Amino acid sequence: MNSEFWNDRYSSSDYAYGIEPNDFLKKQNFKPKGNILCLAEGEGRNAVFLARQGYKVTAIDYSLKGLQKTQQLAKIFKVSIDTICADIGTYDFDENQWDGIVCIFGHFPPSLRNKVHSKIYSSLKKGGKCVLVAYSKEQLKYNTGGPLNADLLYSINELEEDFSDFKTILIEQIEINISEGKFHDGLSSVIQIIGEK
Repeated sequence: MNSEFWNDRYSSSDYAYGIEPNDFLKKQNFKPKGNILCLAEGEGRNAVFLARQGYKVTAIDYSLKGLQKTQQLAKIFKVSIDTICADIGTYDFDENQWDGIVCIFGHFPPSLRNKVHSKIYSSLKKGGKCVLVAYSKEQLKYNTGGPLNADLLYSINELEEDFSDFKTILIEQIEINISEGKFHDGLSSVIQIIGEK
């Protein structure tokens, strides 16, 4: 799926995944007033939520349409967000830069997944926290959201290996009901991660 696919999905005035943040993210805390990087952020629902909690938020996505809607949503909620339109595979996150990195349903092919996940660790400050939510490979049988290509879905084993450098980590696969706009709706199989550097 390329930027044209996502620009098309985000071209409607409606928010494809709603404007409410992901439920797992809502339960997380980061360093007060910390710098948070949101990867593959789309239309900004999670970035706006974090900005409303007082964090300094940067959202990166390669869909310009999505980031334009991020800024629209930020304006509605009277918060400020830095947006960067870039390819996540080639963009430099900078080392020891972030107090938190968030990736909610950012799905990448295996070679890019390894690259992005390794950059997450090096880009976090010591004590920094990563929060990731993704659909598992079992999600294909649910048909309630996420990629329809198994190569873009994740397994516990893959993510345990990707996040093995983290000091404190929770990785769990669960079955939950998701209601996030018209493209994430229904019983789903997801993997949730919290990692601390």
